[in-house]
Amino acid sequence: MSFTRQLSEMSASELNDAIDDTNFPQAHIISRGRNNSVCSTSSTSGTSSLADRVVAQPEETQPPSSTGSEEPAPIHPNRPRLILKSSTSIPENDGHENCTFHHDLELDHKPPTREALLPDMARSYRLLLGGLGENPDRQGLIKTPERAAKAMLYFTKGYDQNLEDVLNGAVFDEDHDEMVVVKDIEMFSMCEHHLVPFYGKVSIGYLPCNKILGLSKLARIVEIFSRRLQVQERLTKQIAVAVTQAVQPAGVAVVVEGVHMCMVMRGVQKINSKTVTSTMLGVFRDDPKTREEFLNLVNSK
Repeated sequence: MSFTRQLSEMSASELNDAIDDTNFPQAHIISRGRNNSVCSTSSTSGTSSLADRVVAQPEETQPPSSTGSEEPAPIHPNRPRLILKSSTSIPENDGHENCTFHHDLELDHKPPTREALLPDMARSYRLLLGGLGENPDRQGLIKTPERAAKAMLYFTKGYDQNLEDVLNGAVFDEDHDEMVVVKDIEMFSMCEHHLVPFYGKVSIGYLPCNKILGLSKLARIVEIFSRRLQVQERLTKQIAVAVTQAVQPAGVAVVVEGVHMCMVMRGVQKINSKTVTSTMLGVFRDDPKTREEFLNLVNSK
């Protein structure tokens, strides 16, 4: 019996509303070698929903024996994979074959290296200092615009990374179908509303379907999306989608706990407040016991 179902059954509107695809490398990046293109133009149909790109697929069955007397044995028959589908067709000659950043729509047609942005950024910081009433030429501030520009490039270096390069082939075939959890991964990001930091920790769990991911790659996935202008809600979901994209597991769970300087240094100035967000996909959303097991592992000391 076919076991294909849309994640629209899993509160897709909630997932789709919370994800902003303009800050997420398109699904075709992971397989760009097969498409002979490193970038594509924007989809004319607009932003696709996550439910249209993430579906659960049945596990493959073992081939029948040469005698033909035995029935195929299903591998984890009750555990469908989560598969990400590309939502756009990729033209082979779209004129952007060498665009380093074209996979990020917000960085369409930017210079070939991010360092090329430094002079303009430094000039902007110099104007900002002058606007604050400071003297940009005094001793303590002479090199501040260049330092600030370099720092901002580092804080947002995730724009210069994609999932395929970070994984670097560290996806392994392994007969393991129990939960894998890496918790308390340090995270630093920049609030896109105020350009001030937020930081905290990320815990990731997934249920493999005969493929596992190098453990350090989970931390690197966090780095890809945290080192951008972000909101915590979107960051949480992008991490979950990226893990799904990497190993097509039966489910992915992500919990992020963050402290936001925009609530500590300004505004309401609540220094002890923390924000917790979560994303549950696949069996973590379907099965309360699986979800509870993950949350217990994450909260254990």
